[in-house]
Amino acid sequence: MDLIDRIKDLASRIPKQMDFINTEEATKNAFIMPFIGALGYDVFNPLEVIPEYTADVGKKKGEKVDYVIKKDDSIIMLIECKWSGVELNNEHASQLYRYFSVTEARFAILTNGVIYRFYSDLDDKNKMDSKPFFEFNILHFEDHQIEELKKFTKSSFSLEDILTTASTLKYTGAIKKILDEELKNPSEAFVRFFAGQIYDGRITQQVLEQFTPIVKEARKQFINERVNERLKSALSANDSEPTSNEEETIDESEPIKDGIVTTQDEIDGYNVVKAILSEVMDVKRVTMRDTKSYCGILLDDNNRKPICRLHFNYNQKYIGVFKEKNEERIEIEQIDDIFKYSNRIKEIISEYEPN
Repeated sequence: MDLIDRIKDLASRIPKQMDFINTEEATKNAFIMPFIGALGYDVFNPLEVIPEYTADVGKKKGEKVDYVIKKDDSIIMLIECKWSGVELNNEHASQLYRYFSVTEARFAILTNGVIYRFYSDLDDKNKMDSKPFFEFNILHFEDHQIEELKKFTKSSFSLEDILTTASTLKYTGAIKKILDEELKNPSEAFVRFFAGQIYDGRITQQVLEQFTPIVKEARKQFINERVNERLKSALSANDSEPTSNEEETIDESEPIKDGIVTTQDEIDGYNVVKAILSEVMDVKRVTMRDTKSYCGILLDDNNRKPICRLHFNYNQKYIGVFKEKNEERIEIEQIDDIFKYSNRIKEIISEYEPN
């Protein structure tokens, strides 16, 4: 079984067990030890995995790291665990910081069994960085993140290889977070940058207020255009002629039937889902069926084969993704956030058609 299969198997169990996990110890047993095992380490072999490892710091005695991972008799990773219901913060990382300086490990992991934050000493050798260079969410991950995770497996672990890419990962991730926030809520500096490129007059506060909604609208249009380009490319790759249904443009105020209104956001969301699924199937089989409470996206126009649901009728948007026909609603801020759940959307097709 490949790493991605082992991770997916573990991820499928977590939502079912989460409500019954009420302590840090239960989190370790149910989530974290299986994760360590998925990486190829024997959690019952003290030569590979040492629980409650003593890492005395200065005058502090009896300081213990939850787990130490060893390879070739050398400590390669420290793991600090928290209860799955805890939101990880800098205070939790400070514990790892103390342990890091008194061991030979170059990598440390802070986790609550769902989110795994990987740290190293990229900025100052032998001192753990304040920010992780890689974060892995076992319930929401992309394929490229599995490739990074593979570097930490027992069979593939290489200190040099990880350190070579860790710096790029760290700063790429930080930049992506900044861009994501700026695109959602552009700062004054962000708006000023664009205004300065196209506005000839002096950039006053009034000008900034004028340009802020313009920047937001430009961003929305830009992303929608990229999505449409991707969809057209996918349709072309499938040798399918665009139909009126695939390139449907419906006025947001146009009533369809029985008081149901299909909005442009729902159409854009539908197109995003088709773009995602174009990688694994013929998108002519993907259909949209709007209702008063949600917009359903189906396989073969079959209500018994829901792919996902778009809950876009309120200020807070949700996408409903399915696992064994059980719907999980997930908050999204913008339409292109649907791409974050590409794997979940593709997996439901595998449930309906295993081959």
